[in-house]
Amino acid sequence: MERTISLIFGFLASLLGFYSLLIIIRIILTWFAHVRYSRPAQILSRVTDPYLNWWRNKFNLRAGILDLSPIVAMTALSVLQMLCADIARRGRLSAGVVIIVLLSAVRSAASFILGFCLIVIVLRLFAYFAKVNIYNPFWQIVDTISRPLLYRINRIIFGKRMVKYTTGIITAIAVLSALWVVFNFGLTILSSFLLGIMN
Repeated sequence: MERTISLIFGFLASLLGFYSLLIIIRIILTWFAHVRYSRPAQILSRVTDPYLNWWRNKFNLRAGILDLSPIVAMTALSVLQMLCADIARRGRLSAGVVIIVLLSAVRSAASFILGFCLIVIVLRLFAYFAKVNIYNPFWQIVDTISRPLLYRINRIIFGKRMVKYTTGIITAIAVLSALWVVFNFGLTILSSFLLGIMN
């Protein structure tokens, strides 16, 4: 019986890993307009889009042109895959493992999102000081993503008080850096602590 459970959950873990790979390929294909409408891309779209659209429709995870729902969708698949792999390995699932897997997934997703936002804001600061051509498509994308981030962070920190543009950008970089450190190291330390208690 235990062998059967291990085989079933091992198969499910592999299936979830394969589906995650299909989603990654689907996301990458959206970056290339000439490939997006090819026959293989359309088949892939039919397989992956219902799952991705569920996350898009259920939660409002858009900041400007930036859609964070694929990251959350991939994190959920990763959690399920790790839980299935653990059941396949041990033959059972414990509450401690669930907590650690969830903490690990939250840390990874938060680290990626905060890191990405931090890079975009740093690029915006560079563009400001280097006086780059903001009408270049790349810098327009950076500006489109950074503008709502800067607005939200500055509203939280400064309220309705007006501050210099550079002060707002540097404050946003400091806030995102602090959050990145807290999520990365705080959740890693918490996971290690919980592992120590359970062992």
